[in-house]
Amino acid sequence: MLLKFIALAWVLLLLGGCQDESNIYQPDNSSAKVLRSRLDTTLRGLIQQHGLSGDALQGRILPTIESPLAQLGMHLFFSKSLSGNRDVACASCHHPLLGGGDNLSLSIGVDAVDPNVLGHKRLLQGGLSLGVPRNAPTTFNIGLWQQFMFHDGRVAQLDTGITTPDVAYLQPDPLAGSNLVHAQARFPVTSNHEMRGKTFDVGGTAQSCRERLAERLGGYGAIPEERLPAEETDYWLDAFRKVYQQPQAQAAELITEQNIAAALAEYQRSQVFVNHAWKQYVQGELAAISEPAKRGALLFFRESEAGGYACASCHRGDFFTDELFRNVLMPPLGPGKGNMDTEVQQDYGRWLVTQNPDDKFRFRTPSLLNVAVTGPWGHNGAYTSLNAIVRHMLNPFQAALNYDSGQLKQPNIPTEQFAANLRDMLGSNTDMAGQAYQEEDVQYLVAFLHTLTDPCVTHVDCLQPWIPPVAGLPKSILQARF
Repeated sequence: MLLKFIALAWVLLLLGGCQDESNIYQPDNSSAKVLRSRLDTTLRGLIQQHGLSGDALQGRILPTIESPLAQLGMHLFFSKSLSGNRDVACASCHHPLLGGGDNLSLSIGVDAVDPNVLGHKRLLQGGLSLGVPRNAPTTFNIGLWQQFMFHDGRVAQLDTGITTPDVAYLQPDPLAGSNLVHAQARFPVTSNHEMRGKTFDVGGTAQSCRERLAERLGGYGAIPEERLPAEETDYWLDAFRKVYQQPQAQAAELITEQNIAAALAEYQRSQVFVNHAWKQYVQGELAAISEPAKRGALLFFRESEAGGYACASCHRGDFFTDELFRNVLMPPLGPGKGNMDTEVQQDYGRWLVTQNPDDKFRFRTPSLLNVAVTGPWGHNGAYTSLNAIVRHMLNPFQAALNYDSGQLKQPNIPTEQFAANLRDMLGSNTDMAGQAYQEEDVQYLVAFLHTLTDPCVTHVDCLQPWIPPVAGLPKSILQARF
């Protein structure tokens, strides 16, 4: 019997040179319950070449949702009282059940028809135009970013601290807080289109806006008509006292813009979802992903000269991003950003921060963790299917030229200047030449990208700890309807 087994093994080995690499199996000495294929062996080499561990945390310690500060941050994150008109919460555009975003190409912050309606049913009040120029980035795994926040990187880590739009470019902001997420959390409330509105703190600065919101929450503001009901200010004071363990402190001492931002950051940093099938595969579970996904991984990690698409040259490491900025010819739609002329609908991306002409149309390389649930894709949500964004990245030039705005699922996205904006963009320095590809390769790559989804983010019960209960909370807490 033993001789027959040895003979069969030799036959399989001799046939290996003329068979498809995914169909030849050889004994595996690991603890995996399946035999290792040649496809697995090739992938193992690429995994080692790219220095992957599968663990995006890589020893970093992030807060848990059970921590008192994260719990306070969750209630603040869902409170509409942090917006100028009390009609939008952070969670309106970054809800856990919508992939840490809002499922819209371009977010609708203030002036929604129904402040509690989220997702594709969220509409602007009649006659108003979309004002938010970019897609809402997911808050999932936000604590893993080490260098930049926002699509254009306007909040950035320096050797000397953190720089923000409140200070000169590359100067540290003394109020940025202790980490990038703290710094980021201070800005949505100051945006007229996102949370501030046009009538709150008119003529004030970003900092005065934050301080007046803190005064409102704490009930110590100087403008009586902006104060909240006593039961709500009492709730917040009691909550802040418990979390900061200062039972006798006054609201003005505890409910500050810095403490609010710190709590919001703690909640967002607790949204760690990195236990995906690809991690299991990298760590030795060969059956964790399908054969099409393995083929997609080969295409993703291989260089172009080796038959791949070199996706990992930008989406590198276990977090799947190098945090750098690139012009990938994303179709230029939407209201635009930072234009002095309100009729102009162009977004120059990183250039708005650096004023370096080479940075025009460059945006931060996104992480691909949980990418299947964080669409629409692109800094302006130009693509509404994962297949479509993959096709674009394989050949940006052709995809931009042939872009079909009919795929947009959100009404009234400005496209009037698309042709002119595209000509402007095509005259810039692009970072991806693109290449010919087979349609089956798109399907393989998409299959691989699906392996980067933590199952928790697709199950309501699993996400429930990041959604506050209704009972006992202020009426301003978002009552989301999808």
